[in-house]
Amino acid sequence: MKQELKNVGPEEFDYLRSAAKKGTLLDVRSEDEFADYHLEGARNMNYLGPNFLEQMDQLDPEETYLVYCRSGRRSVRACTLMKNAGLKNLIHLDGGINAYSE
Repeated sequence: MKQELKNVGPEEFDYLRSAAKKGTLLDVRSEDEFADYHLEGARNMNYLGPNFLEQMDQLDPEETYLVYCRSGRRSVRACTLMKNAGLKNLIHLDGGINAYSE
């Protein structure tokens, strides 16, 4: 699963994020985690929430999305689901936002 994704570290993620279109930075953590802290410009799509598949269906399959969570586990799963749904251009923050503090 993970090896099929484009995995990048915090430095490259920030660089890509600075040039990303509005609405393409996806935080797949819970609403509470998102409320506590999130990367600037992120949009919350709770991977474990009841609306994740509906939200995913509304994404443009031609767009590039930057996806992250806390440690990288949920975002890998979210990216896999998104890829299976036809979203090909996914950039995954390896290690999640925890990677920023290492």
